Amino acid sequence: MAESRNVAFVGLGVMGYPMAGHLAAAGHQVTVYNRTEQKAEDWLKKHNGSSRPTPAEAASEAEIVFMCVGNDDDVRSVAHGPDGVFSGAQAGSIVVDHTTASMELAEELDETAHLSGCTFLDAPLSGGQAGADNAQLTIMVGGDQDTFDRAFPVLDVYAKIAKLMGGVGAGQLTKMVNQVCIAGILQGLSEGLHLAEKAGMDIGEIVEVISNGAAQSWQMDNRAATMADRFFEYGFAVNWMRKDLDIALRTARRYGARMPLSALVDQFYADVQAFGGGRWDTSSLIERLRRVEE
Repeated sequence: MAESRNVAFVGLGVMGYPMAGHLAAAGHQVTVYNRTEQKAEDWLKKHNGSSRPTPAEAASEAEIVFMCVGNDDDVRSVAHGPDGVFSGAQAGSIVVDHTTASMELAEELDETAHLSGCTFLDAPLSGGQAGADNAQLTIMVGGDQDTFDRAFPVLDVYAKIAKLMGGVGAGQLTKMVNQVCIAGILQGLSEGLHLAEKAGMDIGEIVEVISNGAAQSWQMDNRAATMADRFFEYGFAVNWMRKDLDIALRTARRYGARMPLSALVDQFYADVQAFGGGRWDTSSLIERLRRVEE
């Protein structure tokens, strides 16, 4: 077991709640903050630790402060201001942002961290709620090597892999690539399964065969059956994927990268939102094809 560290965890959503729990179970001294206080109280009923009423107070004694919230504005609301993380963080501490956010925000937080005497890592996640529950997350990290090396033994508690991808912002850029690839795969999988349905084929049998060849993917293995059953009330929400694709498309313009498929799939997700599927899993792209037919 790694040396016990004093850490803070800001944001106890579907990802942060189990991640903070893994840290406590590993013997770290965990202080939590959540905007909805009841969530923090529920966490304390299951795990050893403490809670504080503001991010600043949660960060005040921590060697490492983790943030895991919704978007750029959410991060700013817990990071900045008199009650924010940087107002309470001690000199020499590390601030780690697990939120999937923009490169611009990562650069902004890094600058604020240095002004506060801290260091910063952007460290978005892949693996979803199941990865958080089972401590099998992929963590894509941006920052300097020394800061990463200091944080790694703690990150490793809930990681399947945690890798430094480059300087500040590189973690967020890697996550953008991840989301772009997922969006394209899901659109292709949706069209393939829709073709099978229209032709009267058995989707289960088709997937059994093609998943043993070059078409195999995590999405096929974990989503094809529920796509066939029209079950989408779980998983990674369409609303969050649209947020992530917006970040990726804006970043593509920054670098002059062309991403026509991503822009198209983003609009397909907008169609899913329009018929009430904003909280559905991202595999619900197939439902858009069905509804066009219906």
